[in-house]
Amino acid sequence: MITIYDWFGYELPIKERYQLIKKVGFDGVLLWWSEGFGRNYYRDAPQIVREAGLFIENIHTPVQNQNHLWLDNLDGESLTDCYLQCVADCAEFEIPTMVVHLPSEDNPYNTLGLNRIKRIAEKAEQLGINVAFENLRNLANLAYVLKQVDSLRIGFCYDCGHHYHYYPDDDLLSMYGSRLMALHLHDIGGSYSQHQLPFDGPINWAAAMKKIAEKNYSGATAIEAMNWDYKHLSAEKFLQEAFERAKRLEALRLYNP
Repeated sequence: MITIYDWFGYELPIKERYQLIKKVGFDGVLLWWSEGFGRNYYRDAPQIVREAGLFIENIHTPVQNQNHLWLDNLDGESLTDCYLQCVADCAEFEIPTMVVHLPSEDNPYNTLGLNRIKRIAEKAEQLGINVAFENLRNLANLAYVLKQVDSLRIGFCYDCGHHYHYYPDDDLLSMYGSRLMALHLHDIGGSYSQHQLPFDGPINWAAAMKKIAEKNYSGATAIEAMNWDYKHLSAEKFLQEAFERAKRLEALRLYNP
């Protein structure tokens, strides 16, 4: 299975966006799940996605206030409530997994934040939803949460681009691959130093996909590239290129000796 983050760039009518994703060959999408960045239609997206013949692999929860999770104030409680609502939304819309950003390294973990995550884990267990914490510049917080919260519903979203951008010398898949629940695959470099199409930057994709395969991950090969450095391409051409790169990654993952 091959999927792509639904908001890869370009101003497109929402139905056309998903129809194009399906047309070029993708099986499914990763959905942005908030009104942030002007996406006030997000709760309508699941039906439109499925009408286009695609499946929904996961949702990405809001990121604008991610550092609030450890705060002992109303902002911290509000963000916790947001994540709890996302768990409920996944159950309502029959979406198996949600991806969450933990606070950055400048915002060290604490007991209050851990207890909030345990509340999220409890609701996820009740409703049968996976909560995958993504690696960014947050390795100490990620390590702490995955060590302290022993739940089959709490796991790891491996972002290959963030890995090689922030912590290239750490073997994140050896550390946390046993709890892998989702992938975000993109290359580093370009205007924003990340979110390029795979094979356009320095990542050794044969090695990366072999490592993922060794963890017996059975989910989709998921692309999280943006059009930032590809605006000379039409939306359809960009998607075609992304799909071809994804097929190469899928082959490396499934047939890498």
